[in-house]
Amino acid sequence: MKTFEEKLDQYAELVVKVGLNIQKGQRLQINTSIDTVEFTRLVVKHAYEAGCKQVFVDWGDIETKRYHLLGASEDVLADDLPQWEIDKYNSLAENHDALLMVTGSDPNGFKGIPPQRMMLAQKNRGEKLHDFSASQLRGDIHWAIAGAATKEWAQSVFPDKNEKEALDALWEAIFKTVRIDTENPVAAWEEHVGNLTEKMNYLNEQKFKTLHYKSEGTELSIDLHPDHVWVGGGHHSTFGTYYIPNLPTEEVFTTPLKTGVNGTVSSTKPLSAMGNMIENFSLTFKDGKVVEYKAEKGEDTLKQLLSIDEGMLYLGEVALVPHDSPISNSGIVFNNTLYDENASCHLAIGMAITMTVEGAGSLSKDELEAKEVNQSRGHTDFMIGSADLQIEAEYADGRRIPLFVDGNWAE
Repeated sequence: MKTFEEKLDQYAELVVKVGLNIQKGQRLQINTSIDTVEFTRLVVKHAYEAGCKQVFVDWGDIETKRYHLLGASEDVLADDLPQWEIDKYNSLAENHDALLMVTGSDPNGFKGIPPQRMMLAQKNRGEKLHDFSASQLRGDIHWAIAGAATKEWAQSVFPDKNEKEALDALWEAIFKTVRIDTENPVAAWEEHVGNLTEKMNYLNEQKFKTLHYKSEGTELSIDLHPDHVWVGGGHHSTFGTYYIPNLPTEEVFTTPLKTGVNGTVSSTKPLSAMGNMIENFSLTFKDGKVVEYKAEKGEDTLKQLLSIDEGMLYLGEVALVPHDSPISNSGIVFNNTLYDENASCHLAIGMAITMTVEGAGSLSKDELEAKEVNQSRGHTDFMIGSADLQIEAEYADGRRIPLFVDGNWAE
């Protein structure tokens, strides 16, 4: 039986060696929280043991961010990001370095802050770091997102437990999602990535034209980009190495045709966005664009999210995840996109991931737009999968076959 300390150390090692796949001589930037000190320190230790040249850690604090969002002028929120910070991120891409984002903040951490101020800050950062984001999504760096349990996050997931019980339960759930509970987590990941690769290869062979979704509250058709490529598990960087951006990951995903989305889709899990929860919402699309939206909770936040720029009114990602999958079967709603998106088929509004469009990596922003590959300052995933989701896949000649039946891959 592994101790908590052994599991935490194995997890940090997995993030470094399997997720980031740190190469000798790479630098690593870690964006994390002051509430995740123990885990972050272990990541730093394993990064240097793996041959990392230098590790930089940016520690965040939600209360400090709240003071900034409430106290700074709107001019600062909308247009002030120091050039040295922009240069720092661009240098990661130029040198083919690595970036780890540790997620685990309180999903309601910015409750009470006017959504307009949240939107200004997110829009500003997205605009100033657009070139870096494009490089990241192209595969110019190794990057990964991994979770670390915090008291506030744990209490939101397990409100009926006391603070310690909730924290322990969330850590155990995280360990299971990344297969730390297996005898050999690295071997378990190799097998898992192999299974995702099989699905990816099948989808790429079929070259489907359109996906048709149907479930309660959802009737939606999505034209896939004519040059789309399905990706799953890990990614190959532009400099020939392999890394796994999401730990956990259960998805295969690609890019839609920007103007090829029509119908209505309803969310099936809460969405934590801009430090607020959005629940039971729907989006209606016409020729790719959101023309109507509503939400039972957090509609103001949803409005601001869609207002970041024109690109946030269009889809940038289509992802397939079976309902019968480890995270879904746990029955836990994590209130965190990294985990909830890997329990459910999902879509993303905003920027497309260019590595999923053949030949897109070398194109400019204007050229991508001309090819109907959506561009935006933001990218937000939302969950639409359920046990009653049906997806039909349509070929270019009009033939249709079932792709998902009752939430799972059709046999």
